[in-house]
Amino acid sequence: MKPRLNVHVAHELFEKVEIAAKRPGVTKAAVVEAALLGFFSKEFDDQRDGALIRRLDRLTRQYERIERNLSITAETLALYIRFFLTVTPPLPNADQDAARALGKERFEYFTTQLARRLAGGKNMIRDVLEEVSADDGAFFTEAELDALRAVKSAANGLETDHG
Repeated sequence: MKPRLNVHVAHELFEKVEIAAKRPGVTKAAVVEAALLGFFSKEFDDQRDGALIRRLDRLTRQYERIERNLSITAETLALYIRFFLTVTPPLPNADQDAARALGKERFEYFTTQLARRLAGGKNMIRDVLEEVSADDGAFFTEAELDALRAVKSAANGLETDHG
């Protein structure tokens, strides 16, 4: 005789057990026992562990990208500060008040621009990459580009004639 187990389950689960038990030769106890065996099986643990490992791997890759980007940003800032401090001559005492006022004005302008860019979803790195990325015009003269377009057009015409 098997031990008896009394449990309370949600109505939805009870209805599913009832439907499964309507098949010939299947009892409610067999459905619940099969579900518990599946829950406690090594295969279930392996599936769950596999899903966790995949998610942890994805999070690790995201963390490594963030860490790389932060390292690049910190190095860029440090290099800029070093360069700025190296090339900027000291100010005479008489000019320091005017320089502070100008610095405060420039900093306010900077923070305004930063807030505007962040609110607009702009990304300086993406903007710089778009500015420096080369197009065909950087490698070919206009005459060469026209010749390439003509060849491409002729090739497309042949494909449509034979296709």
